[in-house]
Amino acid sequence: MTITRRTVLAGTAGVAGAATTIASSNVAAMAKGANPAGLRLLTSTDGAFTPPRGTPVMKFSFSNPEPSIEFGGLLFGFEVITFENNYGIDPALVTVQRTGDRLLLTVSGLTWAGGTRKRSGSLTATLIKTPAGAFEWQVSATMDLPIKSIKTIVRGLPRGRLSMSANEWSEPDESDHVFEYPALMGGMATPLVAIEAPDKRVWGISALQTEVRPARFAFLAGPNGYKTELLYEQAGWERSGQVTTCRWRIAVASDFAGVARPHFEMVEAAWRIPALLERRDAPEWVKHLGLVLALHGEHWTGYVLNDFDRQLEILRWTARQIDPRNVMVFLSGWDGRYYWDYPNFTIGKAVGGEAAFRRLVTEGRKLGFRFALMFGTNIANPAWSDFDRIADAQLRTIYGVPFASDYVDWDGDRKGDAYMVFMNVAVKSWRDHLRSRISGMLSRYPIDAYFLDICGLWENNLQGDQQVGTRMLVEELAIAHPGVMPIAEMAYDAMMGFIPMNQVARYPLFPEASFGKVASFSHLSRAAPGRGSSGVHEIGFTTYRPVTIDQRQIPTITFVDDTFTAQRDLVMKEIATAKLRFAARRQRT
Repeated sequence: MTITRRTVLAGTAGVAGAATTIASSNVAAMAKGANPAGLRLLTSTDGAFTPPRGTPVMKFSFSNPEPSIEFGGLLFGFEVITFENNYGIDPALVTVQRTGDRLLLTVSGLTWAGGTRKRSGSLTATLIKTPAGAFEWQVSATMDLPIKSIKTIVRGLPRGRLSMSANEWSEPDESDHVFEYPALMGGMATPLVAIEAPDKRVWGISALQTEVRPARFAFLAGPNGYKTELLYEQAGWERSGQVTTCRWRIAVASDFAGVARPHFEMVEAAWRIPALLERRDAPEWVKHLGLVLALHGEHWTGYVLNDFDRQLEILRWTARQIDPRNVMVFLSGWDGRYYWDYPNFTIGKAVGGEAAFRRLVTEGRKLGFRFALMFGTNIANPAWSDFDRIADAQLRTIYGVPFASDYVDWDGDRKGDAYMVFMNVAVKSWRDHLRSRISGMLSRYPIDAYFLDICGLWENNLQGDQQVGTRMLVEELAIAHPGVMPIAEMAYDAMMGFIPMNQVARYPLFPEASFGKVASFSHLSRAAPGRGSSGVHEIGFTTYRPVTIDQRQIPTITFVDDTFTAQRDLVMKEIATAKLRFAARRQRT
């Protein structure tokens, strides 16, 4: 199942004159001979330090032809990449039509092997300049081979500070940088990269997506700016010889908000993201949260940090410090050894078993607390007795190999352990299993929300769209359990339209695109008061930082083995600050 492509065209507040001035000066520095179609006959080493001066990315070890066309003071080149080679446009087989603020480039043949050999294939690129001064374009290519990706090469952009997905600025240097959307670990939650030029104007580069596909942004440092490469990768499960990219956009503005705001307006339209206070999928209680308690249960090793009886004791004590109706209780490690027992999702015996769990949530709800239960969206232990029933859903990359799950050292041998496997929620067997397990717990116990661990992972693969699979899971559970809320971990933009709460806030340079749309609290690995334990999480210990009265995220207190017994004074201070923050926000999340 895939989402129907919708063309979304959003205007960008720009400074067109400044854009042309900066870009034209950079392009002039790279001027080379032109062919009859007006192409600049550039190569891959033009505009980039050769050899690299800073940290490089991998490149061809020769000057590969990159014929480019000038448009609006920038130079645009194109490549088609299959599963077996890289193909450039044949400059002898290019026609260019310019009409006002529109350019149509048509290619009727390709080259390969550094331009020394010919190949059949076609490419069409349509570029426009919007009334607001932004540049937008889309590329289509056809070959008699499956196409993996289409690359746009842009020259003329200045070098400066970079911001990925509205994250904090990184200082400028002479290194190369590559970012990919969507990326769980790299943090690219929306396909936007900004460059702050030396004159302080900001250039924004966006992939205007209406279905989740990989978008890569490469910035190769050069003497006069960045040589920028923008790649669109088609869905691995489609594997077609006819591909059309998403629409790309480059705009310039006087500040970051000037490029961020139109990008996020497009995101909100594409993924139908409402304002938090207007969301129908967000229960009223989540709009009035002043505190989250992260109660950690059983560690991967089997060590129990807090059993269910102690967790209930913590709640009874907390109810005397703050109104429980404004507190959500987040339970991790409730289902046996953390991660090891994924995807069984049954109540762990070491933390107290079924009777103690029922007592915890029943008594906690009577006090007024709301409960969120943690489930793993896309990872499983193949040693689980029923794994054969879901084995067909193991996540495989576009090359057909399993997507490795070896990024965590679980057992302390100082090497990542690969015993777990990633699963694809777009595959029916796995989605049915998850729905059955989550629904079973929601039917038997008064749980208010379910947490979808690692649902922010999206990998191009052979089986189907993980974003679509996650949305289907959420929609199916909403029908069976109306009013029970999903919570995402590290959500990317396309998930925010159907999941109203996120663990880990996004977009610190443009926070209204996150906090105004979804509620968020701190990650389960947030350092506990005292020594900074991350609880069941694999990170171990980090620096404990108290809650602040002006923080945007819902204050979150981590309870590990010594929090309630040895750090209660610190917890009381945290709660007092959370209450002051909540009052200052007029009882709003």
